[in-house]
Amino acid sequence: MNYSDFLVDRVKSELQKVIDLLETGETDTEVIQEKLDEVVCAINDLQEKFDKNDSEIETVARDCIGETVGYVLEWFSIPIDVEEAIRKRDW
Repeated sequence: MNYSDFLVDRVKSELQKVIDLLETGETDTEVIQEKLDEVVCAINDLQEKFDKNDSEIETVARDCIGETVGYVLEWFSIPIDVEEAIRKRDW
């Protein structure tokens, strides 16, 4: 699968928003989950752009996004399950 660099950058930019929140020292899982929901919905909204660029958020991309979220949560010791963290996904 070929991913357009600008779309990969958009996904990374969205995920960075979660990291930015966690770097402030936020530990309230409700606040963090709210930010995760917002970020995942923003990634959902990119699907049309992926389609227009002969790409899609498919298995490899889904796994990569999920693993990245899991890594970030583990790094900051946030007790949210990855499946719960990305619960709003439609990819």
